[in-house]
Amino acid sequence: MIATRYSLVSAGTERMLVSFGKASLLAKAQQQPDRVREVVQKARTDGVAATAEAVLNKLNEPMPLGYCNVGQVLAVGEAVHDFKAGDRVASNGRHAEVVSVPKNLCAKVPENVDDELAAFTVLCAIGLQSIRLANPTLGENVVVTGLGLIGLATVQLLRAQGCRVLGIDLDPRRLELARAFGAEVVNPGAGGDVLTAAAAFSRGAGVDAVIITASTKSSDPVSQAARMCRKRGRIVLVGVTGLELSRADFYEKELSFQVSCSYGPGRYDPAYEEGGHDYPIGFVRWTEQRNFEAVLDLMASGALNVAPLISHRFPLERAEDAFALLTSDTPSLGILLEYQPGQPLERLVSRTVPLAAAPAPGKSSVAFLGAGNYAGRVLIPAFKAGGATLRTIVSGGGVSAVHFGSKHGFAEASTDGARALEDKNIDTVVIATRHDLHARQVLQALRAGKHVFCEKPLCLTFDELSEIEAEAALRPNQLLMIGFNRRFAPHVLKMKSLLAPLAIPKSFVMTVNAGDIPATHWTQDPRVGGGRIIGEGCHFIDLLRHLAGSQIVSHHAIALGSHSGVAVSADKTSISLAFADGSTGVIHYLANGHKGFPKERLEVFVAGRVLQLDNFRKLRGWGWRGFSEMSLWRQDKGQAACAAAFVAAVKNGEPSPIPLDEILEVSRVTIEAANALIS
Repeated sequence: MIATRYSLVSAGTERMLVSFGKASLLAKAQQQPDRVREVVQKARTDGVAATAEAVLNKLNEPMPLGYCNVGQVLAVGEAVHDFKAGDRVASNGRHAEVVSVPKNLCAKVPENVDDELAAFTVLCAIGLQSIRLANPTLGENVVVTGLGLIGLATVQLLRAQGCRVLGIDLDPRRLELARAFGAEVVNPGAGGDVLTAAAAFSRGAGVDAVIITASTKSSDPVSQAARMCRKRGRIVLVGVTGLELSRADFYEKELSFQVSCSYGPGRYDPAYEEGGHDYPIGFVRWTEQRNFEAVLDLMASGALNVAPLISHRFPLERAEDAFALLTSDTPSLGILLEYQPGQPLERLVSRTVPLAAAPAPGKSSVAFLGAGNYAGRVLIPAFKAGGATLRTIVSGGGVSAVHFGSKHGFAEASTDGARALEDKNIDTVVIATRHDLHARQVLQALRAGKHVFCEKPLCLTFDELSEIEAEAALRPNQLLMIGFNRRFAPHVLKMKSLLAPLAIPKSFVMTVNAGDIPATHWTQDPRVGGGRIIGEGCHFIDLLRHLAGSQIVSHHAIALGSHSGVAVSADKTSISLAFADGSTGVIHYLANGHKGFPKERLEVFVAGRVLQLDNFRKLRGWGWRGFSEMSLWRQDKGQAACAAAFVAAVKNGEPSPIPLDEILEVSRVTIEAANALIS
């Protein structure tokens, strides 16, 4: 936990994000044609209304800005041994007075490097990583295209490496800075010919490498880089450019082209960044953190001087002015945000902020633990419409809690879940956090005397399930329900009513076109997400259990066989269920299909009749007297009705809308099936 002293506005990244945020819906669509195609596909399968709602909610989510931070450590976690309170550190923390940053994304600041300069550490590490990929040797000729903050830092780092540097930009002021740092320069906007200049610079041999730090839709920087390189030259892209490449340019010279990924090895690796697992230095010499340290060492030695890159300073209170400058026509370069020192620690580390007047105490006064996209878009509106009193919303970082709390009318937003559980004015807790937190939070909420609604899954392991079962048995007057919302969908209610009079075995076939999720995603991690069968497959086991109206007596799960082309096989599986009344069910949960195919299809065969539910939009029947079709103008998976039923049960002192024994049964079968797939 770091008290920020300065943070640097990243001119390229943050200008792009702010401009995108201000753009119209049409302009956003034009900038993201791939996303538009995804939206069209979703509209075809889920319906226009549901898709429009999802898109607008996504576009309305706030995004914390900033990744160049310097400050003083206030406290460290138990697993952190390399830092202590009082240390000055550079990190990729956001623009905020206090930030919480994983240890591998921090580096200690040398005594002779002041805070303003240290704020450039992460940004300079981006340039350093591009140089490591280009791998220049002493005396080589390197071109840097685009002399913004990263480009100018890259010029200095290359000069420190002993390289000759040619800088290309349209801004005379930036060209002068590059010249002051020891580079030769050319301005194509003033009539300079970059290819002629590069040929002269390389004495006709062609340059050894080109590092592109420009941001443009044009493919010219890459094309020019290829033409100015020598045979087997190297091109590294740091910025964002068009990528319409000429094969001939690359083929004849056998050029190498590589895109640089941020600050270095470890970036976007959850185990390294969030888990704190470092790479062995003998195998990965330069990680993100070690690049930070190298940049700070160069600053300390004087080889890297970023002071001339500072163009503006704004106190945090004028941050809006800083971002207005960023997107204006006024020239700027390094924009620093200054944070007022000596702030009372109690204010800085306050974990709860009021949003509205506190409601009067009453039944179904709710605290939400978790404020992710699903909670904000679906669960919270459902509970509000169902009559719950929205009191406290909790999230890990606070930003999403404030956003959704303000939007939906919560009394307060917090990052302190324990405080919410201790609040005697709260009688109901909704758990919508990551899956590995569910069991612990369910137990804590039950022991605090609260009714509990837990978004699936209930837990990840048999030990957790046994502990929850024992705790719930001690508290019969407290409701414990899982968000198995499909039971409450209008189509499923109709199916249940049609099937109820038929006291004979039924055959269920559930096909789920689940969609691919990368193996590195948290839902695929057995310790965090539990895998996709526990995380989502439980929905469909519960749905068949509900429609059968009979206990599951046996089950079998089989996944795709091991293959080098299949990173995860456990989310491409068939689960067969046998019920006590003789009914059978098969769930095909498949992550290897096409997005254009509907996600969920359920078919029921019984007594010469058939029901087919297509993606919770259309139910068709064959052989049913008086029923052939039921269609809805928008997809409805029962979330609103599920929340309303739970809220009504709390208010009226009624039993849980889903019996606890069925919740425990489905959870147990789900865990057994998931374990069978990986055993």
